[in-house]
Amino acid sequence: MKICMLARNPDLYSHKRICEAAKARGHDIDVVNTLRCYMNITSHRPDLHYNGERLEGYDAVIPRIGASVTYYGLAVLRQFEMMGVWPLNESVAIGRSRDKLRALQLLARAGIGLPVTAFAHDPKQTAEVLKLVGGPPVIIKLIEGTQGIGVVLGETESSAKSVIEAFRGANVNILVQEFIREAGGADIRAFVIGGKVIAAMKRQGPADEFRSNLHRGGEAKPVKLTPEERSTAIRAAKTLGLNVCGVDMLRSNHGPVVMEVNSSPGLEGIERASGVDVAGTMIAFLERHAEPNKTRTRGRG
Repeated sequence: MKICMLARNPDLYSHKRICEAAKARGHDIDVVNTLRCYMNITSHRPDLHYNGERLEGYDAVIPRIGASVTYYGLAVLRQFEMMGVWPLNESVAIGRSRDKLRALQLLARAGIGLPVTAFAHDPKQTAEVLKLVGGPPVIIKLIEGTQGIGVVLGETESSAKSVIEAFRGANVNILVQEFIREAGGADIRAFVIGGKVIAAMKRQGPADEFRSNLHRGGEAKPVKLTPEERSTAIRAAKTLGLNVCGVDMLRSNHGPVVMEVNSSPGLEGIERASGVDVAGTMIAFLERHAEPNKTRTRGRG
């Protein structure tokens, strides 16, 4: 197969591992900088260009689109879909996962466990918002944040109000969530491929850090999921329509709650913690399912 991977940095561990796995299984793979692609929108024959040449002849595309370039990255991916190239994750599904509010609404509609979450536009409603989630301490997070950036712990009512009012004063959209104290600064990431959990790890934040992200100094170790946690991860991936994703959950007193579904999860932490060849499993899934013109949305939706 001829595969295109949309990625801005080919030297990242995840991207090198995907390329290694593809080549080891006999495929050709090109790494294309998402932001250097350009396209003719009005053409009767959809096409993409890169470094002065047309991107053509690909059987599949692996989108590794960073959160900061989601808008343009999804436009490029949609163009691939309209050209009939099979995507590992579809543009519509990635768009759902990147909009944290929409993702939570879809998960809630599906009956998937979530932390109590509030969203409001008017900073005058701060007191009511805090009351909705059970009062401080609360988690305040930017809707567009990633890797733990833009996530703040409001330990008291006054500090929470100050943070919320500051964010809203800057016209930034935020979510306010209950603080799951019993999680102890740890979360679970379940790696889902093709409707199955193929690996899982527990991420524990430093003693003075409530965030467990590995980018924030967290440590990862293998973990055995409960049947409920495994089911929750699989249902979350299916609800958003993602073939490949990392589902981040907390262990609460009332069962697993989903914090986020990552449509472009890193491979380094999960592979080292679990010992599973995640990159190889991704390519094997692609081999079984990649067919021309089989994108469900065909770039629409």
